[in-house]
Amino acid sequence: MDHDLESLLRSLRVWDPEVTELRRFDPADAPGEPLALFTDWFAEAVSAGQAEPHTVSLATVDAEGLPDVRTVMLHGADAAGWSFATHDTSRKGRQLAARPAAALGFYWPVLGRQVRLRGPVTRASAAEGAADLHARSTGALAAALVGRQSEVLGSAEELAERSEAAWERAAAEPEAPAPTWTLYRLDPVEAEFFQGDPRRRHVRLRYRREPDTWVRELLWP
Repeated sequence: MDHDLESLLRSLRVWDPEVTELRRFDPADAPGEPLALFTDWFAEAVSAGQAEPHTVSLATVDAEGLPDVRTVMLHGADAAGWSFATHDTSRKGRQLAARPAAALGFYWPVLGRQVRLRGPVTRASAAEGAADLHARSTGALAAALVGRQSEVLGSAEELAERSEAAWERAAAEPEAPAPTWTLYRLDPVEAEFFQGDPRRRHVRLRYRREPDTWVRELLWP
């Protein structure tokens, strides 16, 4: 089936008022550090019915300096950083080992909001990673037990066989170890909060970390 991509793109609306609620955001009322504001915005995205608000784009850089991006799940956010998980043998795991810094990008279109974070990434302890994994679903454990993430796959049948075995083990051994599965934390040096505006007067508030405080500054849209 043929499609005219340009026509499709031109037919789409940005922030349709029937599905998007562009809320007022006054940076003067924002808290002094980004975690508190993120928590509030995340809760509002959930309350507004945003589908899968915990999905986030993770950007890393390879050995040649080329950027790489993919969607992962947020596992938590606290004073130690924003956490996500993957196999340390995966492409992103190898990239983080070589260059331990990354960027995260959340987009919640139901509210016309974005949150961007960038900073160094560290590995949590193996015990923390295991506890995080085993607190999740059987499916999450099964996926971790399959392993070999980012490697070339020989056939769909090979994946089906390995996945079935992983599901059986995850159901029988809910504490089964997945040695390469690793919990990572991004500790931001910058955090930007973007609130869309119907007249394109978007509000962009950036938190920039200084040695003993966070500096807040507005950015042109």
